Amino acid sequence: MKTSEHKGIKHKLHEIIYEADTPMGKAFDVLLVILILFSVLLVMMESVTSIDIKYHNILLKLEWAVTLFFTVEYIARIACIEKPKKYIFSFYGIIDLLATIPLYLSYILAGSQVLLALRAFRLLRIFRILKLVSFLGEASVLKQAIKDSRNKILVFIYFVLILCVIMGTLMYLIEDNESGFTSIPRSIYWTIVTLTTVGYGDIAPQTPLGQLLASVIMVLGYGIIAVPTGIVTVAFNKSKKEISLNTQVCQNCNADKHSDQASFCYKCGHCL
Repeated sequence: MKTSEHKGIKHKLHEIIYEADTPMGKAFDVLLVILILFSVLLVMMESVTSIDIKYHNILLKLEWAVTLFFTVEYIARIACIEKPKKYIFSFYGIIDLLATIPLYLSYILAGSQVLLALRAFRLLRIFRILKLVSFLGEASVLKQAIKDSRNKILVFIYFVLILCVIMGTLMYLIEDNESGFTSIPRSIYWTIVTLTTVGYGDIAPQTPLGQLLASVIMVLGYGIIAVPTGIVTVAFNKSKKEISLNTQVCQNCNADKHSDQASFCYKCGHCL
């Protein structure tokens, strides 16, 4: 009797923490989003010297409260699945750990206060939590579109790098050291800054020929910026189809992305 009751509690906890199809699951994810944003706000406030000096003790107490909550949540995530290693060594499992342990390490290891900035990693968890809203379908399509167009994007980036090397070398030959083009790598840096329309202004061509080449690079920059967007957009439109909004996560192997009609995990066969 105790065993079945224990399994029931474990299953209920799994539904609340890992899924968002139930009212409790949705409420938990909303609470998690609020606490994540609040904890990142605390990190930002601590970085402002005047605020930290005045409210250090309050900020520390609030951070301890948030850290304890995330610690309990991390332990609960491990406890409610059959194979904890699947979560511990997963991407989000590592992110959860990195976002939780810095405050503890700051009291154990000298000079580890710098690790407190790792708490900002909690923001990455929002991508997982956003499954509770209508973003799940569009996010899946976008992910598939980027995956389908990755080879085209890599070829495009390779082309841009070659263009930057050629243009940077030409600019090095055209301009002299007084203009700031003291080496080919520095000239390539200028080309990248100009091509991406950033334009720091720390280096600028002085000769008419150099300015003509700079104008060509600037015009190319506007066209080049639009290419990756077009590649992903085409792949996005091709990938648009009916996406399952099921948020069920297998309690045994931690696999997600099950179809709405699925009764068993597609990966391990465990009952959902």
